[in-house]
Amino acid sequence: MKPLKTKVSITLDTDLIEVIKALAEQDDRSFSQYINLILKEYVKNRNAKDV
Repeated sequence: MKPLKTKVSITLDTDLIEVIKALAEQDDRSFSQYINLILKEYVKNRNAKDV
């Protein structure tokens, strides 16, 4: 069985990191979990617009 997640490394603006950390904390999620959630929603919304 292959892993459900893959570790990646990205570079983000410092101010963006601080905002995402604060939002993740408010939502009681880790930084990584919150970024994953944001990206899933973005892709879902983007695909809905393309249909």
